[in-house]
Amino acid sequence: MTLLSVKNLRVTFDTEAGKVEAVRGVSFSLGRERLGIVGESGSGKTMTGRSVLRLIRPPGRIEAEEMRFDGIDLMAASERQMRALRGQRIAMVMQDPKYSLNPVMKIGAQLTEGLRLRDGMSAKAARLKAIEALEAVQIRGPERVMEAYPHELSGGMGQRVMIAMMLIPNPDLLIADEPTSALDVTVQAEVLSILDGLVRDRGMGLIFISHDLRLVGRFCDRVLVMYKGRVVEELEAKNLMNATHPYTQGLLNCLPRIGGNRSPLPGLDRAAEWAE
Repeated sequence: MTLLSVKNLRVTFDTEAGKVEAVRGVSFSLGRERLGIVGESGSGKTMTGRSVLRLIRPPGRIEAEEMRFDGIDLMAASERQMRALRGQRIAMVMQDPKYSLNPVMKIGAQLTEGLRLRDGMSAKAARLKAIEALEAVQIRGPERVMEAYPHELSGGMGQRVMIAMMLIPNPDLLIADEPTSALDVTVQAEVLSILDGLVRDRGMGLIFISHDLRLVGRFCDRVLVMYKGRVVEELEAKNLMNATHPYTQGLLNCLPRIGGNRSPLPGLDRAAEWAE
């Protein structure tokens, strides 16, 4: 079953120097699976994810032949309809919890705010639901974390809080933008295990945006490789290490290898036709 369908998505910004195309003709579909999007910084990964939620603001513009979520035309939806979808049915975990969490609000207040204002829950019921969400992302001592401020949490803890916040409404689609960046290997594995369980147990669709090709190859079902706003290759994640496009091969060749020689890593030679 197709949960999300995107055809010929374009994101353009009007600047003093002229039009800049951040996303150029991206098309893909997503079922209740794990779809990885990889590429260098500036390749359009995050812009693609934000476009699904229609979070691109002027001077940016979103255009698409089709962007449909569970039968809903996202391009034709009103802003009121989009607000009903955001968080409730489509959620996004931003890259860095330090910039996504309000630094002057306790974690508990941030987790329960939507439940009280949007869903009309009592303070007690919202608190219980928030604690359940923290337990679901394997946070020990959730009552203590509810009373903490964001700066009192480690990077891994903050990332788990963000995931819990996005999962409280039980969305059908989660867009995770670098959810394991700056985390050590042990915490990274725990966060991935949480996401994997949520996709499997809740039947959720997941768009996993990352720079880490090895991680995406192990974790995701399918992979889109982006370069300068375009998808240059789409393949099964298990075949990522055997990719055929020269850009993907170049990215793989730039990866450090344990036990390899100590010479400088190779640079990435880019061909003009990749961006065409």
